[in-house]
Amino acid sequence: MKKVDHIGIAVQSIEKVLPFYTETLGLSLLEIEEVQSEKVKVAFIDGGNIKLELLEPLDESSAIASFLSKKGEGIHHVAFGVAGIQERIQELQEKGVRMIHEQPKPGAGGAEVAFLHPKSAHGVLYELCDKTNIKGE
Repeated sequence: MKKVDHIGIAVQSIEKVLPFYTETLGLSLLEIEEVQSEKVKVAFIDGGNIKLELLEPLDESSAIASFLSKKGEGIHHVAFGVAGIQERIQELQEKGVRMIHEQPKPGAGGAEVAFLHPKSAHGVLYELCDKTNIKGE
């Protein structure tokens, strides 16, 4: 693991919560995009030494929609920046970690991502986020 890349925060509506981050807290919006593979709309906020990723479900079959219905808005996951995501997945599996994704999936900003199952991580949902193939990262 290289560093904490971002913290994912589940929200009902990016449009409704964005003013809290940009106006109330004075943070900068970096970008908004849709990640079809995860059925979410994401907004990245510059939190100084870390990014915040606001996650809004695009439809009711999204994992974020399920999370919101069970737990409400709040912290969803912590993402670690990695290089060689497939190798990191294999290393974790060899150490007995259960993965939600055994193969990387497309994530926001062109990253490759995979999630560890929270039951293997003491109740925390962790994401592996590989941006090594993204220009400028």
